[in-house]
Amino acid sequence: MSSRADNIASTLSLANFSKATELKQRIWFTIGALIVFRFLSFVPLPGVNPMVLETLYDTTRGGILDMFNMFSGGSLERMSLIALGVMPYITASIVIQLASSLHPSLMALKKEGEAGRKKLNQYTRYGTVFLCAIQGWFLASGLEAYGAQSGLQAVVDPGIMFRVVTVINLVGGTMFLLWLGEQVTSRGIGNGVSLIIMAGIVAQFPTFAVNLFEGGRSGSISGIVIGGMLVMIIGLILVICFVERAQRRLLIQYPKRAQQRGGMQADRSHLPLKLNTAGVIPPIFASSLLLLPLTITQFAGNSIDTTSSSGSFIQSLNQYLAHGQPLYMLLYAAGIIFFCFFYTAVVFNPEDTAENLKKQGGFIPGIRPGKRTAEYIDYVLSRITVVGAIYLTLVCVIPEWGIAQTGIPIFLGGTSLLIVVNVTVDTISQIQSHLLAHQYGDLIKKAKLKGRNR
Repeated sequence: MSSRADNIASTLSLANFSKATELKQRIWFTIGALIVFRFLSFVPLPGVNPMVLETLYDTTRGGILDMFNMFSGGSLERMSLIALGVMPYITASIVIQLASSLHPSLMALKKEGEAGRKKLNQYTRYGTVFLCAIQGWFLASGLEAYGAQSGLQAVVDPGIMFRVVTVINLVGGTMFLLWLGEQVTSRGIGNGVSLIIMAGIVAQFPTFAVNLFEGGRSGSISGIVIGGMLVMIIGLILVICFVERAQRRLLIQYPKRAQQRGGMQADRSHLPLKLNTAGVIPPIFASSLLLLPLTITQFAGNSIDTTSSSGSFIQSLNQYLAHGQPLYMLLYAAGIIFFCFFYTAVVFNPEDTAENLKKQGGFIPGIRPGKRTAEYIDYVLSRITVVGAIYLTLVCVIPEWGIAQTGIPIFLGGTSLLIVVNVTVDTISQIQSHLLAHQYGDLIKKAKLKGRNR
């Protein structure tokens, strides 16, 4: 027999959306924050000539900077105040999470609950500022030398003051994005940082569509390739939606309890283990780790002598790690697989789950409570994580390789589609949760009114 909660969930409809005032306020706040993000992406850095910069950026299209530009919503191409986006924060989060799993003092902070989490978040912000300062300095140095060989100067007045001002502006822009993301998480709908990344990717879709169909009209891209791209995109969306909802449900049984009519009944439930527990985090982490050194070396490559040994090394590094190259794909796949297992271990602890089941009197049939239950959950989780890692690797790497081989821009690769679909599904789930809570609130109010009338 279905419960009242199941009946409400099955009859959940967006028709009640107009009555959910708080939900509408949260959605409007989220939309407003994303509009502010898009406006900031068009505010250029002081001292940069936008017209010359656009001409120079066209000469480097198809490289690793295109992926960075995609995640920042075109901000890098325009050299706006938020040109670095939230990637420094993602990289700092990786470092802190790795350190909290290895360093004893940080592990102790992690176990302190909310206070420890706030402290780790503070360290992450310090790391973000540090990475922004380093990337901003190399970015400013690269801009000064950008196009020097062709006689074009992207910086109006190069010098130490330009570098300092650029670093300050880029640090301020990234930290403002983090603050904006936190506001969306607490006062809006969905995860703020994820929504900012998704908004940057979605903002590039019109440009991608125009370039794709313009190439088909001019004959530079065949109709077969365009049709194949559309089929691949639709297929990827369907596969992502299917796999992201796939679960391995472990049967949990509880001791028999007495009923009101004198009978005994054993309660049963399920422990859902997602096939892709890590979600969209592994490709984002792997991308950010590759983008950090490659951005520095690609911009530094414009200001060094390529005839020297160090200059030749940087030039070779950029060539071997260019988008679509075997070494880049290998490192990208290895990063995705590593972070699948690492992040799954961070967000899901089998020992804590087994201990909670033991306290509640629950057990897995045929498995002893306690340590044996933890080992069994870890056994099952490790094997479904292998499948999840293979799925993420195929979804992210194969489309990126195919797009690189055909020469089509990378705005609709597997990574971008994975991020967009996951964030969209998560946001819709939160909207449905708010609507469900609103319906529960109405039921409670009606129950109270009936109680008063009796």
